Amino acid sequence: MIRFENVHKRYPSGREALTGVSFALGKGEMAFLTGPSGAGKSTLLKLIALIERPTRGTVIVNSQNTARVPGRRIPFFRQRIGVVFQDHKLLYDRSVFDNVALPLIIGGLKRRDIGRRVRAALDQVGLLDRESHPPITLSTGEQQRVGIARAVASRPDVVIADEPTGNLDPELSLEVMRLFERFNDVGVTLLIATHDLELIDRLDHRRLKLVAGQIVEDSKSSRQSGVA
Repeated sequence: MIRFENVHKRYPSGREALTGVSFALGKGEMAFLTGPSGAGKSTLLKLIALIERPTRGTVIVNSQNTARVPGRRIPFFRQRIGVVFQDHKLLYDRSVFDNVALPLIIGGLKRRDIGRRVRAALDQVGLLDRESHPPITLSTGEQQRVGIARAVASRPDVVIADEPTGNLDPELSLEVMRLFERFNDVGVTLLIATHDLELIDRLDHRRLKLVAGQIVEDSKSSRQSGVA
């Protein structure tokens, strides 16, 4: 579902954000991406969503080589990928419903399908009764759940999340992770960047650790080595 093969990313400034990164995340797998600030976690996620392209190497997402996706096809490519941000990136002059509906509108869905999908997504995150509210009236945790609803409303195959619990207290953080697990239970592939090691210690999922742009630890490999 997601595969990196010897991926390098160098920015025009000369900063090498990723160096020789290789890993594969299977269909329906859930994994955490850890590492210190500046390790390259956000860059790696941006390569998956085609916000950035690699300098060298190959990135495969949903069986597509991202290098072969022309610029005009990127919006279609992203329809199968849900993105959750730490700072929500909600439009405060629009309702909760409109925020969740926006990517569906851009994707050209029919109005009746948009309404059904938006309400189904809001129901999944427990905010169906808030669809007409402006996001500014919601708590931080509720705003994050709106961001999650927006990410999953298009029924993506892959969801990536960049520090989705960074602004939440421990109880709300666990609640958000349990939401991700529910989506994973129905076959969604998830890769979640996080600094919250105490939280993910409570959850039994694969970990990939980035340091200085390189994967230095992969718990899947460690488990396989242990079994061998």
